[in-house]
Amino acid sequence: MSTSMNYIVIGFLTIYCSDILGLNVGVVGTLMLVTKIFDAVLSIPIGYIVDRTNTRWGRGRPYEWGIVGVWVATILMFATPNGWGDTVKYIWVFVMYVMNQGVFGAFLGAGTNPYMVRAFNNEKLYIKFGSYGGLLSAMGALLVNVLFPIMMAKLGTSHQGWIVMMLIIGVPAMVIGIMRFFFIPERYDVDVTTDKVDVKAVFDVLKANKYIWPVTIMMLINAMVANMGIQVYYYTYVVGNVSLMSAATAIGGIMMPALLVMPMILRKLSINQACFWGFVMCILGYVTNWFAGANFAMLLCAAVFFGLGQVPINMFGTLMALECAEYNEYIGKPRMEATLGVISGLGSTIGGAFGAFILGQLLNLGGYVSSAGNNATQPDSAILMIRLLFSFIPAALYLIAAIASKLYGLDKRLPEIRKANEERRAAAEAGLAEPHAEAKAADGPVADESDDELTARELAQVAANLSSIPETEQVTDDGRVTGPKEAVSPTETAA
Repeated sequence: MSTSMNYIVIGFLTIYCSDILGLNVGVVGTLMLVTKIFDAVLSIPIGYIVDRTNTRWGRGRPYEWGIVGVWVATILMFATPNGWGDTVKYIWVFVMYVMNQGVFGAFLGAGTNPYMVRAFNNEKLYIKFGSYGGLLSAMGALLVNVLFPIMMAKLGTSHQGWIVMMLIIGVPAMVIGIMRFFFIPERYDVDVTTDKVDVKAVFDVLKANKYIWPVTIMMLINAMVANMGIQVYYYTYVVGNVSLMSAATAIGGIMMPALLVMPMILRKLSINQACFWGFVMCILGYVTNWFAGANFAMLLCAAVFFGLGQVPINMFGTLMALECAEYNEYIGKPRMEATLGVISGLGSTIGGAFGAFILGQLLNLGGYVSSAGNNATQPDSAILMIRLLFSFIPAALYLIAAIASKLYGLDKRLPEIRKANEERRAAAEAGLAEPHAEAKAADGPVADESDDELTARELAQVAANLSSIPETEQVTDDGRVTGPKEAVSPTETAA
């Protein structure tokens, strides 16, 4: 819930930079792209660190504290002092964005899959967790989507107003986000092998697991569209009323019932199949936006289509990384949930950057006029570009995502793979248990038998010694024989 709220808030960064800080949208988009490249460099080592983590709290659970850093960096980013020069503003936004996405957000994301499989360790529970957790996330995202435009209309025209908005949203979201750490412990150890993951294993995954790449492409495109942040521009300059954006995003509440029925849908469809049909709905929704223009009723209908279409990839896309972890185990490699989650999450990271980059570059190409505090009059070319960015461009991107979904194919092999993995785990557990059981069975009787034999020998030896000792000789307490060493004849004894 907290991360989804942050995700929505970050979508307003471009318009904050252009219309409040007076920064060039093209430069801002380029900075975001550079930031994501920086994040990409960090993400694989972060996944490696998480996969090697073993603490008293578990493997993924400690990284839940990353949500605090995410929100602190977000608040500071939207509190960029307006009195600074443009260069310092660009640097500040860049650094805070890196901290938000590439450091705190990356550790939080990398720890999510290892945390989930060790807290629940059951595919049905993963889906329920994704559904009901997704319901909370959707509620948080909906809350921000509805409230933020309203707050923008009242507070978003001033620099101080944006800081107030960030505090109103960020502080409660931070508290909500860290609650999971305190209430959900890691209970299960899912690793068949206890070998430490090394750097070579990370690169082996990149070469051997071909299924992670279509997942990464799907996540990349979905994040690219979501992070364009074009909707606020559309309602500001095409519809002409940014407050109506709240009503349009409120229609996203239809996603909540969809999340409740998703476990039933996923009994019939694989996660990948659900994502594919979701992409088809997104294509229909965004194409509808073009024909809607400023017609609010049609825009609402379109919002229903792409709102529902985004549910599977948003709520269950990360579970496909866990499917890839099953494949890793199947081919005899470490599961590496964190690394696989980071690789697919890397798609989201880069996609988010390209979304902001494409937005900035295409708006510049269309002749968009940036302003500091007041909405400028935009030329027709900029209006056309805004309309394309809210219709055919995202539709084309989701078409690519649908093609990547068709290339995935792992979902068809999963029953066979999971069965083989379960048999291997059972054999491994039995292999570990049998030596202990055999040792226990052998140690008990053998030890007792040895003790019995030793005692019998000792008794026999004592009896033999006693029988050979003349009566005139004495046996001391320590077992030494005293007296004459010569044998005494019976006559002498009689005498």
